[in-house]
Amino acid sequence: MAITAGMVKELREMTGVGMLDCKKALQDTDGDMEKAVELLREKGLAASAKKAGRIASEGIVDVYLSDDNKFGAIVEVNSETDFVAKNQVFRDYVAAVAKQAATTAATTMEAFMEEKWALDTQYTMQEALSQQVAVIGENLNIRRFEKFERTQSGALVSYIHGGGRIGVLIELACEKESELLTELGKNVAMQVAALNPKFIYEKDVPADFIAKETEILTLQAKNDPKNASKPDNIIAKMIEGRLKKELKEMCLVEQPYVKDGDLTVQKYIDSVAKEVGAPISIARCVRFETGEGLAKKEENFADEVAKAIQ
Repeated sequence: MAITAGMVKELREMTGVGMLDCKKALQDTDGDMEKAVELLREKGLAASAKKAGRIASEGIVDVYLSDDNKFGAIVEVNSETDFVAKNQVFRDYVAAVAKQAATTAATTMEAFMEEKWALDTQYTMQEALSQQVAVIGENLNIRRFEKFERTQSGALVSYIHGGGRIGVLIELACEKESELLTELGKNVAMQVAALNPKFIYEKDVPADFIAKETEILTLQAKNDPKNASKPDNIIAKMIEGRLKKELKEMCLVEQPYVKDGDLTVQKYIDSVAKEVGAPISIARCVRFETGEGLAKKEENFADEVAKAIQ
């Protein structure tokens, strides 16, 4: 039976075992998913397989910045319950994962999970994760990471909201080093956490995205009975105005600054740049929100009470 990438991915999500081991297990069991899980358990690679398959959509986002502010990383590690997400053992583990992500050479999750665990190099990241599952008693998953390496003057700044529910990592570029950059970065990162902009600058918006939005707005305008008697040039201006409004909402620097609605984020940045004595720009920014896009475990209250009693 041909082993597909989708099958390997499914087995990895079920067991938390590395891609190569999952592929080999599927090949050895002719694509039988249950037998592949059993084989991984027999090999000791899926010591946590009893917990595998449970939905891990809680957890936390954490950020690490190196002491010299040259490296930074943001990670999301998922657990099954919010209770475990508040556990200090789990939080210490996530902090260690974030620190490792800041110096990794890996560019994919697969490569990251196969590298040696910095706290105990006799284990891989994947094996160390399995140990944590055994200690904590829940299915855990290192879902994603992003690493920043600063190669220019400026600052890396992080912000964590809600105890790890949302995390933001931002790089500011500025020719002059200044403590004001840290405060600026925190404030802009808070803006990103709150309003979740899709882009930083309007120039970052892809042409195909603008074309698609224009198409949608055009259809909306033409299907609105109120516009039936309006000439095409008026409708075109309406669409242009609506698109500009949308882009202001989607682009970080065009948004009203949350701490002072009279300013845009760009005007706030410019005001700090005057104090610093050099232009400041946002080189890049990433925002992780715990569990975004993941299926949530659904249980009714009666089931929860029954489990608590047991």
